[in-house]
Amino acid sequence: MDNKLYSELIYLLEELSQDTSVPKNVRKSSIDARNKLSDAKVTLDLRCATAISMLDEIANDPNVPSHGRAALYTIISKLEALSKSGK
Repeated sequence: MDNKLYSELIYLLEELSQDTSVPKNVRKSSIDARNKLSDAKVTLDLRCATAISMLDEIANDPNVPSHGRAALYTIISKLEALSKSGK
């Protein structure tokens, strides 16, 4: 696992969860995704896939502002990279 990328993802999810310019459901999903990603009892691939699924679902919400959607897609891209680095 790429620890630097993992730490960056946790940081980005934390930043998104504290961004008051995005809807509450986006902030909650980022907290949930961070918690899923931090669950060491589950394999890295499954943690990443679960977080990607959660964030992708919320990114398709039309109420998410464009900067929030960009942040979500950046995080999803990094999650995919982390998942590949764990193999």
